[in-house]
Amino acid sequence: MNLVKLNLTTLLLLLLILTTGCLKKVNVHEKGKAKIKFGLVIHGGAGNIRKDIFTKEQEQKYENKLREALLTGYSILEKGGSSVDAVEKTIQILEDSPLFNAGKGAVFTNAGTNEMDASIMDGKTLNAGAVAGVRHIKNPISLARLVMDRSPHVLLAGLGAEEFAKEMGVNLVDTSYFFTESRWKSLQRIKEKNALKKSKGQSFINLDKPDKFGTVGCAALDKYGNLAAGTSTGGMTNKMYGRIGDSPIIGAGTYANNKTCAVSATGHGEYFIRNVIAYDISAQMEYRHISLKRAAENDIMQKLVKQNAEGGVIAIDKLGNIVTTFNTKGMFRGFMVAGGEPIIKMYKD
Repeated sequence: MNLVKLNLTTLLLLLLILTTGCLKKVNVHEKGKAKIKFGLVIHGGAGNIRKDIFTKEQEQKYENKLREALLTGYSILEKGGSSVDAVEKTIQILEDSPLFNAGKGAVFTNAGTNEMDASIMDGKTLNAGAVAGVRHIKNPISLARLVMDRSPHVLLAGLGAEEFAKEMGVNLVDTSYFFTESRWKSLQRIKEKNALKKSKGQSFINLDKPDKFGTVGCAALDKYGNLAAGTSTGGMTNKMYGRIGDSPIIGAGTYANNKTCAVSATGHGEYFIRNVIAYDISAQMEYRHISLKRAAENDIMQKLVKQNAEGGVIAIDKLGNIVTTFNTKGMFRGFMVAGGEPIIKMYKD
């Protein structure tokens, strides 16, 4: 009888231990799921963005437009929309503003034209689309989305990209749409400096520091755990010879992978291409098993700094962790995650 009681007691203890263990596992799993947030992060370019060169009124204009873009994307995610949709619509808001070097606010080339690049990537499928050197597309990010969704290709350029746009029913706009007085004056300042240097037998300069990096971008995580990223730019003021930077190059200026993170870059494009920065951040996370923050800092604060290259990235990982890492004076940026408030910043603070 005592043996039977002992066996029953032992059995009950074992059941209790097993049950407790299962409950713990369930709780851990639920806790892990709770950590997966939806949200997005945006940028409006990095560069010589200092408090002493902006008036309060100018600051407010930038902050208001960044907030509008941020809330547009967040609203899509909050309602159960996809990260790809959120990225596209968010970037459209920034492309439609003359404040940023993308779409309406694109800078001028040496020839006095506006040539725009953009890309977008779906972290779930690893599908991507990009356009380069387009001159009549109001929202290059949307054409990049069409390349991703409606073509077998990743990157279309120039007249070919615009022919594809016509086939897709995209309305082309006149080049006068992209004219802004401030961007035109920036080009003239550079040309004047170049002429002066040439008269003294010195080499010409090609960049206008305040407008150097005005690219826009967005990275998002939706409620279903899918990541996406996109980037759009007007390139560099006074750029020559059909130059294309990192923004339309998948892996350099844009990258997204559900295993790791979604990244959009801004900066000296040649260095972001050479170092494949956006992909490298993801690769470090996947193969070295390090955090998004550490991976971004390895590239932006160490690798690029050693090469005397400037720029920054925004990124969000599969758990909703966000970084806005840059090595310049400032970066127009903002982010918002589930249950949080919109955060908007410009300077290095």
